[in-house]
Amino acid sequence: MNKDTKKTVIVGLGALGMLYAGQISRSLGPEAVSFLADKERMERYRQMPFTINGEPCSFLIEDCEEVKPADFVIVAVKYNGLTSALETMKNSIGPDTTIISVMNGIESESVIGERFGHEKVLYCIAQGMDAMKFGPTFTFNHFGELCLGVRMEGQEERLNALAVYLDQAGVPYRIEKNIEKRLWGKFMVNVGINQTCMAYETDYAGILAPGEANDTLLGAMREVISLSQKEGIHLSEEDLNDYIDLIKSLPPESAPSMRQDGIARRYSEVEMFAGTVRRMAAKHGLEVPVNDRLYGRIKEMEAAY
Repeated sequence: MNKDTKKTVIVGLGALGMLYAGQISRSLGPEAVSFLADKERMERYRQMPFTINGEPCSFLIEDCEEVKPADFVIVAVKYNGLTSALETMKNSIGPDTTIISVMNGIESESVIGERFGHEKVLYCIAQGMDAMKFGPTFTFNHFGELCLGVRMEGQEERLNALAVYLDQAGVPYRIEKNIEKRLWGKFMVNVGINQTCMAYETDYAGILAPGEANDTLLGAMREVISLSQKEGIHLSEEDLNDYIDLIKSLPPESAPSMRQDGIARRYSEVEMFAGTVRRMAAKHGLEVPVNDRLYGRIKEMEAAY
């Protein structure tokens, strides 16, 4: 690795973690990116035969207690893992570290900022990828892109530095002026697509076909539109249609992360999706029957594990 190359650490060796680690490693060298783990996980990771699209790969795994501050930190954990991730990454954060979260939902940036300083955390949305991971096996056809933006005044220099780095690493991105609306748009589509695919045990083709699953997908998304109006974000039916077009561009036999959770009998991110919608809706006196039904169905499925 060139001494001038920036260093990235990733928290979370899941589908998105592998997606970005693989690309950064190919472009900038294997020492340009590492995963953080405690000693127990380090040993387990080092014994796993990771593959990306069938090709064997290996990653640098660093002890979270001994890691030095990095230039960039990517948080790529599940909702249930965010609290422990904050502990895992604490030694990798220095005064000049810039943090992005590729987690779903609308809350992780604030949680991370409260712990490490809001000025270090940029808004980021990962969208358009069809990443699938089961155990150490990771596959994808569409890499997707990152949507980036500032959360507060004074972050422009951090955003520009990250953009230069992503150009060097060959990671597709776009700078969003209205990043908060984009964040809510991604939340809207995930509330629909993730939960519906899990609840109906289907793939993208299954939820796009006319019928009950498709009605549920659209109903869940429209409840987020109503909620966004109360929150001053103002999503619209046009935004919904744009995201449906995005789903149509993905391989029909693929499925989002919550469906993968269901197949693997893992606890899902339902609290981050329907749970958040229900809590926020109650604050505004809104009824969200579709999300109520999805929440109940997914909790029922998980209780049977």
